[in-house]
Amino acid sequence: MRARLRAEMTDEIKAIARRHLATDGANLSLRAVARDLGVVSSAIYRYFPSRDDLLTALILDAYNALGGSVEAAEGAVDRADLGGRFLAICHAVRDWALTNPHEYALIYGSPVPGYAAPTDTVSAATRAVRVLGGVIEDAARAGLLRDDDDLPPEAVDDITRIRATIAPSAPLGVLDRAFGTWLQLFGFVGFELFGQLDNVVTARAPLFDHQMRAQAVYIGLPTP
Repeated sequence: MRARLRAEMTDEIKAIARRHLATDGANLSLRAVARDLGVVSSAIYRYFPSRDDLLTALILDAYNALGGSVEAAEGAVDRADLGGRFLAICHAVRDWALTNPHEYALIYGSPVPGYAAPTDTVSAATRAVRVLGGVIEDAARAGLLRDDDDLPPEAVDDITRIRATIAPSAPLGVLDRAFGTWLQLFGFVGFELFGQLDNVVTARAPLFDHQMRAQAVYIGLPTP
C-alpha cells in the first residue's frame, strides 16, 4: 500500500510538472508544483530532492514515451519491408512530437540552464534511434546498402562511437548515412514544431513524407 501511494503521488507530481512545462517551459519550480498539488514544498522533496531530479524524471519519461511510440510503429510493419519500417519510424517521431510538443521541447529544445543530464538517461535517449539501427543492420545484412560514404577522417572516431550504440554490425559509411538521415528527420520536426515553417510550408505532412522517402533513397533503402 505504501509503495502504491508513493507511486501515485510521484505520478501526480510529474503530471502537474508537465502542465508547467506548457506554460513555463523547463523553468520548473518545486514550490509552484507543490502549490498546485496543495501541499507544502517540503512534501515534494520527499519524492524529488531537487528540481533537477524532477527534470530528470520528466526527461526519462519523454524519451521512453518517444521510444515506445517508435518501437510500436516500426514493429507493426512486416520485417521484410525495410523501407516501410524506416518510414514508420520517421512518422512515429513526428506524430509523437506534434502530440507532445512540450515534452519534445524538453528533450530536443534549448538546454535547461544549470541542468546536466545524468548518464542514466543515455539508454532512454537512444531508445528510438536504436530502432533505426535495427533496420539499418537488417538492410546491411541483406546487401541492400552501399558503403561508399566519403567520411572525413576527422569524423571517423565520432561515427565509430555512434555506430557502437546504434548499429554495431553496420559498415561505417552506412551508419554515417543513417545518422545524417536521423539529423534530417529531427531537423524537419524541430523546424515544424518551433514555428520555423510558419508562412513557409502549409502542406507539411506530404512534404515530410516526401523528404523522408528521399532520405530512405539516400541510405539505400527500398521504398514504394
